[in-house]
Amino acid sequence: MDFGTPKETIVIGLGNPLMADEGIGTVLADKLAKLAVAGELPSENVEYLDGGCGGMYLLHSIAGRKKVIMIDCALMGHEPGTIVRFTPEDVKTVKKMAHLSLHEVDILKVIELAGDLGQSPEEIVIFGIEPVSITQQMHLNEPIQQRLDEYLAMLKEEILNNE
Repeated sequence: MDFGTPKETIVIGLGNPLMADEGIGTVLADKLAKLAVAGELPSENVEYLDGGCGGMYLLHSIAGRKKVIMIDCALMGHEPGTIVRFTPEDVKTVKKMAHLSLHEVDILKVIELAGDLGQSPEEIVIFGIEPVSITQQMHLNEPIQQRLDEYLAMLKEEILNNE
């Protein structure tokens, strides 16, 4: 079965929307996908994916791409709501794994594995957003919600600069 050639660029929102600001990546990916459907962002060569809580399936999602843009909650020691653009080379993981699920995975390890398998995208950009809190809560905290337009503007610029 042929599923076709993957689009050159994929935008992946990561996170758990049941854990407050941890869900920021999925919220933004959904908003970007809706903008693409409305014709405000490209969709011919760009795919928008809710990557949820990650998992090894992300390896297949990034394989063969020219560019990958990931959006995730990130504990960076900045003021809550701060968004930072970086590449995998700029950081090292300090994520502690609970090992309770096959879906649990460190995205930097997935990127490393893609490289080991010769499937690494040409460019990977990560947008990390400092959370206010990560607690059982089905909505983003107000300081994060108030900055959604700012985050979308940065992400739109990254996507459009790719075209």
